[in-house]
Amino acid sequence: MEKAETTAIHPDRDLTRRRRLAIVPAFNEEGSLAAVIDEIRAFDPSFEIVVVDDGSSDRTSEIALARGVHVATLPFNLGIGAAVQTGYRFALSNDFDLAVQIDGDGQHDPAELPAILAPVLAGEADLAIGSRFLGEGTFHSSFVRRLGIRLFALTVSAIARQRLTDTTSGFRAVNRRGIALFAADYPHDYPEVEAIVMIVKHRLRFKEVPVRMRERSAGHSSITALRSFYYIVKVLLALFVELFRPADVPQEDA
Repeated sequence: MEKAETTAIHPDRDLTRRRRLAIVPAFNEEGSLAAVIDEIRAFDPSFEIVVVDDGSSDRTSEIALARGVHVATLPFNLGIGAAVQTGYRFALSNDFDLAVQIDGDGQHDPAELPAILAPVLAGEADLAIGSRFLGEGTFHSSFVRRLGIRLFALTVSAIARQRLTDTTSGFRAVNRRGIALFAADYPHDYPEVEAIVMIVKHRLRFKEVPVRMRERSAGHSSITALRSFYYIVKVLLALFVELFRPADVPQEDA
């Protein structure tokens, strides 16, 4: 705990008084989940953790329960958007002040949490996004995925009138306003890009911070080359639709 209180998140001296939750969406992540939970606790043992088991067919829920964390088990695979929104609903109903999203596959390094939390704790942002493409880190992916990431970044930057580099990153932190927004409404399928547009429409503040991400430690990605093309088209259409949806989700003060 001493390490967590003396890291880059020190702008908020009342961190220990804030209830904080790590939302870990997981689908068949028995090979990596235990290490993810242990690393979150190594960063800050007071972080509460909810693993949202998105209809896994392996021992994901069993491993999470054995680690003594909260577990929300979905009846079948509903997709990443539903899993993440379930986590935000848990955060809202249990009155958490801060929430972070950390994937269960091991790509998000909990050691980077100080960077993710700092803008939120300092009152500079309602949403902080960890970017693989800021700073000195490098991240390797296929040509199609790099193309999609670049296209989404340019499109959302134009909508937000603010430069973005990694709109597909799911490594994020939000305050109470972000929790309330995402608990009430959250995109499905491939939600990270649309969620930023929601933030913009509801006049919440966001900021990217540089983080290092790792290769998946177990399992395999469900996004193939063919699905990557489908992803690009679908998300661009969804962004267009999102721009014309009324921003009528209830807000909560930070």
